Amino acid sequence: MNRSRRTTFSTRAAVLTLALSVLALTEPAYAGETPGNTQGSDTEQSGGSDSTGIYATAKIQYSGSVAKGGATGNVTSADVNWTPPPCWYAPYLGAKDFKKKMSESIDDAMSTPGMGGTAGSAIGELQRHYEDDYGWTDTPGYKDYNVDKDGKGMFWAAVENPNEPDLFKRTSCTDLPFWVDNGEAPPPQYEQAISPEVLAGLAYQHMQLPDTKVTLAPAANTKVNLPTWAWLDKAVFDEVQATASIDAPGLDIQATTTATPVSLKLEPGTTDATTYPASGECAINADGSIGEPYAQGKSAQTPPCGLRYLRSSGDGTYSLRATITWDIAWTGTGGAGGDLPDGTFGSDQAITVQEIQAVNR
Repeated sequence: MNRSRRTTFSTRAAVLTLALSVLALTEPAYAGETPGNTQGSDTEQSGGSDSTGIYATAKIQYSGSVAKGGATGNVTSADVNWTPPPCWYAPYLGAKDFKKKMSESIDDAMSTPGMGGTAGSAIGELQRHYEDDYGWTDTPGYKDYNVDKDGKGMFWAAVENPNEPDLFKRTSCTDLPFWVDNGEAPPPQYEQAISPEVLAGLAYQHMQLPDTKVTLAPAANTKVNLPTWAWLDKAVFDEVQATASIDAPGLDIQATTTATPVSLKLEPGTTDATTYPASGECAINADGSIGEPYAQGKSAQTPPCGLRYLRSSGDGTYSLRATITWDIAWTGTGGAGGDLPDGTFGSDQAITVQEIQAVNR
């Protein structure tokens, strides 16, 4: 008998949540990563410990300019409404291994004191789903865990993104493990199934961008009302790429994100300053550089990219922040590709501003 899975879940939410918690389905294991944070480095992210119950064994590998752990702060999306995938569905186990895992988990759950009654009913319903072809209109059941199709496909399960700080987002992939035949795409209702686009978002999150310390003239010490020139040579920063790929049986997909610098924003660290141009946004030049190096004889000129402090920093310094905006696009397996939100990455430089001393005669 087929029923609507979503209707059934909504009327028995508390029961199913409790049952799935026992099976570690509503709280997928954290992914682990190996160290790596340099150009050309490789790092991988996989499912959690076997002792936690249901977990995804597919490994996501990163290469190119990637940061250790995909830590936040490496690249920040300019679109506050965009975030990397908080979780996804990936290949988990073949039919026989999944049957063994589920049987072990259900036996453990049913033998736990206090887990009878409604919780036992929910676990029993879950068992019927995989054993007795008990399904819903949008999620057919499985006869004996699809053992007759072992080797011809895999069950997919949820994986949390360990770098997602929001627990509710991280655990938002709550669908039961589902079967996918080899060479077939996951059913369309599983929008968060691993795909080139999902991998592109993860590569974006792990991307390591170069430091944005600009060259200044005068360098660290300048004078009140003296124009300070700022620039970045093309050789200092250039296009950056990061690739994410998945290592799973019968699944060979990857995506590469490419970040291209487009502008430099200068923030003087005080309102007593003027920026050039007035917006503080210095566009990239035709040769890929930003701004223009200072040279002798230019002291009376207005810098195309720079600033002028109007007040001394006294005994302290001003914190000049230089932020690069990066245009980010991606390409993936099968000719997929598109644009991702611009990324930003900046750093601070301490600037000492002194009064011009004059001698009275």
